[in-house]
Amino acid sequence: MRSRADKSGVSLLPELRYPSVPELVSTARALAAHRPGLCTLRQIGRSRGGRPLHLLSVGHAPRAVLVVAGAHANEPAGGGTLQALAERVLHERDLRAETSWHFLLCADPDGASLHVTPAPRSLFDYHLGFYRPAGPEQPEWSPSVLPPDRLPPETLALLGVIDELRPYLQVTLHGTDLGGSWVQLTKDVPGLAEPFAKSAAELHIPVETGASDAAGWPRSGPGVRVMPGPETGVAYPSMPDDARHSTWYHAHRYGGLTAVVEVPMWASDLVDDPAPHPAPAAAMRRLAHRLLRDSREVEWVLAEALPRLDGLDGPLLRAARWALGLIPGLAEDWIQRPPVDTTMAYIGSVDAFGRRLPLRAASMLLRVLREADDRAAPRLEELVASWCEAYGRRFQARWVPLERQVEHQSRTVLAAARHARERAA
Repeated sequence: MRSRADKSGVSLLPELRYPSVPELVSTARALAAHRPGLCTLRQIGRSRGGRPLHLLSVGHAPRAVLVVAGAHANEPAGGGTLQALAERVLHERDLRAETSWHFLLCADPDGASLHVTPAPRSLFDYHLGFYRPAGPEQPEWSPSVLPPDRLPPETLALLGVIDELRPYLQVTLHGTDLGGSWVQLTKDVPGLAEPFAKSAAELHIPVETGASDAAGWPRSGPGVRVMPGPETGVAYPSMPDDARHSTWYHAHRYGGLTAVVEVPMWASDLVDDPAPHPAPAAAMRRLAHRLLRDSREVEWVLAEALPRLDGLDGPLLRAARWALGLIPGLAEDWIQRPPVDTTMAYIGSVDAFGRRLPLRAASMLLRVLREADDRAAPRLEELVASWCEAYGRRFQARWVPLERQVEHQSRTVLAAARHARERAA
């Protein structure tokens, strides 16, 4: 997480940069070499592209915590958090007295190689290097959209580690481009909400109390949601990636649970407003219509350029088309179904989600067009730039220093491990 500086030593970036996968592996290898009796680094599989999947283990206690970074390529804070946690566990004996810690350095190294904004200066800069795979290619989500015999090797490796370790807690480190911090749990962890909220307040990170990712889920506390059981309906039936069929639930086979810890790159102080929205249903319809309008703009560019892209079917184009394919059904959900939450925070989260989907599709398509030197690239770049500017202005975006992202996520992981251990005792 080294910073870049000019000759005067003044940083040219908002903060330190996110570590790459090779840097994470190098750090883990150094830790294992420094304390060989306490640390081991091993390969647990390979990605579809042949990249190794590494697991760093610290300690020998039978009760295990598994920490997963890099499940989504566009959510880079987890790598720095994992690195900080591994070093802290190694140096603080109390943390490993009753618990062994296991760190999957990157669940999707292929995706990480394609997301190329390690130190974004702005939302526009971030999106110029954006990549998030199509659902079937995401290690944690693929079981919700693929049959068991078609799961990618990254998913099989992750499931195999859970079978081997039987962790009482799996923590998967996620993030959002703009918003606040929140936690999703597959089972409740009483006592977690208080240290989570305290950490966020101390580090000036807003708590996202109405995250659309957890729409309709029971609250364990502000910003902490518990995933409902399979007997409960979902807020957005059109979305194929139901969390209850993800790898997050695999730890339940062994009495464990999963905590998903989200932290923002850019914060918005608008995401924790509990006040009731004056007209939530009308707002949802308006956001749905904007979502459809924005997606049509990207679809038009894609349709016009597609004959010139004949034969191209790389991961960026697949992902862009996957994101566009989600939009009609999602917009219909927003129009036809009553809002599951009527707070200003929730409507604001839906607003951000509605901006995010077509922007991501446009950003990945732009990378394809630029690589092909296609004449439609400048027009699409203007669209991406204007959407990024409007997105940041609407939510009054402010950069969260990287060390605060890492510190908050680390504190939340340690609190989750402590309270989940008490829950299991």
